[in-house]
Amino acid sequence: MSLDGVYDHDNIFAKILRGEIPSARVFEDDHVYAFMDAFPQAKGHTLVIPKHSEARNLLEEEPEKLSHLILGVQRVARAVRAAFNPDGIMMFQLNGAPTGQSVFHLHFHIIPRWEGDGPLGRHAGGKMADMDELKALAEQIAAKIS
Repeated sequence: MSLDGVYDHDNIFAKILRGEIPSARVFEDDHVYAFMDAFPQAKGHTLVIPKHSEARNLLEEEPEKLSHLILGVQRVARAVRAAFNPDGIMMFQLNGAPTGQSVFHLHFHIIPRWEGDGPLGRHAGGKMADMDELKALAEQIAAKIS
């Protein structure tokens, strides 16, 4: 999909927000929902999405919604750091299929990284994680959210 298009109300993140698909919830407030990536690229790979948005990417989002979203990303990233003590944390957001975006609902990735980690593979290129393991990781992060 290109940068332009119509929001698909049946995308997987919209279904997660409606409770139609399970997720390992990390954090939720009035504006954002954070949960574990089902196809993690590292231990603790977390996603943060806006709850009340039809933006497919960052370029489409309203500024007032972005402010809430980035504060949510920071809050969750701090908790990921406290939970896992990584050497670094990648925080990124993709816009359009050529960049690797596979779900067209605005979202940020938070991926802890440690010295000696190899390069990341293509997003969603691996196997799906065990939901019980994801829930345990989500609980570790959630316990560190202030």
